[in-house]
Amino acid sequence: MPAPGSPRVDLGALASRLPTDPVTRFAPSPTGRLHLGHLVNAIYTWGLAGALGGSVQLRIEDHDRSRSRPEYESGILHDLAWLGFAADGPARQSDRLPRYAAALASLGDRGLTYWCDCSRQTVRADGGTVGGELRYSGRCRDRRLGPGGDRGVRVRLDEGDERFDDGRLGPQVQQPSAQCGDLLARDRHGQWTYQFAVTVDDMQDAVDLVVRGMDLLPSTGRQIALARLLGRPRPAVFVHHPLILAPSGEKLSKSNRDVGIAALRADGVSPEEAIGRAAAAVGLIEMPMAVASSDVARLVGG
Repeated sequence: MPAPGSPRVDLGALASRLPTDPVTRFAPSPTGRLHLGHLVNAIYTWGLAGALGGSVQLRIEDHDRSRSRPEYESGILHDLAWLGFAADGPARQSDRLPRYAAALASLGDRGLTYWCDCSRQTVRADGGTVGGELRYSGRCRDRRLGPGGDRGVRVRLDEGDERFDDGRLGPQVQQPSAQCGDLLARDRHGQWTYQFAVTVDDMQDAVDLVVRGMDLLPSTGRQIALARLLGRPRPAVFVHHPLILAPSGEKLSKSNRDVGIAALRADGVSPEEAIGRAAAAVGLIEMPMAVASSDVARLVGG
């Protein structure tokens, strides 16, 4: 069994909570190029799927139409093929707009949504920040606004604890209402938000296992709560893995060219060397060494 704080996962404990053929997903956003941080996520995603006899869906999360670019999607597909990670798909969120509209309508029919005309500045002024993120105060909850320009749609989140057992970190307790307030499902520009779209997709795609970085841990409670409102009584199992941090202490961004997959390839780094660098950066192996994509399952289990 992995020690507390270990980057590895207790595969036996995780398997006991999942079907014999679990479904997971790799879900990059085509707003930039893949880097070593994404590769860490690929190692855990394909590694856990391989160790547990599961499959990986490739989902292109292009809900942000203002920043998504076809050349970035092409680059993602090319990088994954070069690294040797194969998946079912890809599926694109931009092809699923009716799915999101139907899910939101189902909540609206039960009085669980409302229109909101608050700008980001208003949200900041009213609710401030909690744990580094904006918290919505509920200003528009009872205003009975109708549809119109510059109005988004929010989902009511009741007060209370959301408890879940992270597959690597163990028991967690979060308070979504206190963290973020009522959840924005569709923004003032008509775009579906990350929180809403991924929750709908994970539910309707029957994703059993969500593997992602520690930066998304605070989102888990609200996504479980939203999925329950949408009709998913038993949530997916979540595993949050360590992040590679830049020298500044911040997580890697898509502008970090020195750790970009395409840049590494151009510099003559092999796929196996790139995987080894990413694995070493989060402590899965002691030092960088060549690791094939077919061997990542042996890295993630304790």
